[in-house]
Amino acid sequence: MDITTLFKACVKTVRTTNKSLGVKDQKSTILKSQKDGNLTKAREIVKQIKSLQQILMDNKAAYLNVLNYLSTNQTMTEVDRQQIDHMAEDIVSKCKHLISEFKQDVSSMTKSEQKAEHYRNIIDTLEVYLKSVSKIYTEAKAVRVKRVIETHKLSKLETPSPRLDDKTSGNKVSLENTVKSPSKEEPRIPSMPVNYDDELSTEDMQMFEAENEHLYNELNSISDEVKQMENKVVHIAELQELFTEKVLQQDKDIERIASTVVGSTENMKDANEQIRQAIQRNAGLRVYILFFLLVMSFSLLFLDWYND
Repeated sequence: MDITTLFKACVKTVRTTNKSLGVKDQKSTILKSQKDGNLTKAREIVKQIKSLQQILMDNKAAYLNVLNYLSTNQTMTEVDRQQIDHMAEDIVSKCKHLISEFKQDVSSMTKSEQKAEHYRNIIDTLEVYLKSVSKIYTEAKAVRVKRVIETHKLSKLETPSPRLDDKTSGNKVSLENTVKSPSKEEPRIPSMPVNYDDELSTEDMQMFEAENEHLYNELNSISDEVKQMENKVVHIAELQELFTEKVLQQDKDIERIASTVVGSTENMKDANEQIRQAIQRNAGLRVYILFFLLVMSFSLLFLDWYND
């Protein structure tokens, strides 16, 4: 039978009566609960991870803008990028340490099954959140390294050959001198188109072709090395992510083993206590049997003496 309506009507009547009599309602302390220090620690860990996520999201465009690679106004020096790397690594390691301490504190306290499940869900949520933020940092770092390699490759591709520049500049200067310094007495003759192939000998052409082929091969080898380095960097980022997952998984396994060891220790203590109680009960039973036998023996001796 549902008496919720009746209960509400009684409460309303009592409040109306108290209000008419001028009596203040006393605040109920039924729903008040004590603050949990472990939940406060969990909130601090969440704040640390959230601050790292906010820093990464705010500085992501400038962090990835390597030598104005992106069309944005946000720029950042290499020193600033290194500071962000150190700060992110420090916060991640600190949060991992705080989560491990939180696990130890939770495992050492006495709690109900519902509360234990609540703490386990909190720990799983913190680990997943930290893992997602760490993944954002590792991916950003991998993209930054890849873009630095691409920029280095482009800078090598744009570097001109000094020998070719010297020869072509020398030829241009000699041609300009021959064109710009005619005799003052001679009349001006309209300039004819110059054919540079006629001024270059066969040996020079062969030398230029050999140098071009050498430069082409060198650039191909450099591009192959850059591609290999890019693949290695991406592979290192994947391995780092896998390593992070394995570390978190090992933390869970270690926590499970620690809880199993604690449970086994408690079971051993209970078993030793039960064995001790059983030994005490057996000792008391033996004393009672011995006392009974002594009493019966003395009774028989007394009866035998009395009959004589």
